[in-house]
Amino acid sequence: MSEVVEWEAAFVVRSPLGLHARPAGQFVLLTEGFESEISVGRGEDWVDGRSVLSLLSLAAAAGTTLKIRAKGPDAREAAEALGELLETDHDGGS
Repeated sequence: MSEVVEWEAAFVVRSPLGLHARPAGQFVLLTEGFESEISVGRGEDWVDGRSVLSLLSLAAAAGTTLKIRAKGPDAREAAEALGELLETDHDGGS
């Protein structure tokens, strides 16, 4: 039986257009590869990381710090992979 781990880390949205529909969709697709429960937070607000609409409700512009909380057997791997996605410029800059 796998150990359930909880992992939380903060990441900065690097895309100049922020966390808009395309990267939010990519984020949700990436969550499908992990068993862990995924939550994303901005300030005191936390949403389901497996829902595009929930992610968009955070209105995360470029430079916004988001926290990713994962709970499950692959929590650390999930949080790090999803954080890397947030810190990637999806809009053609560097």
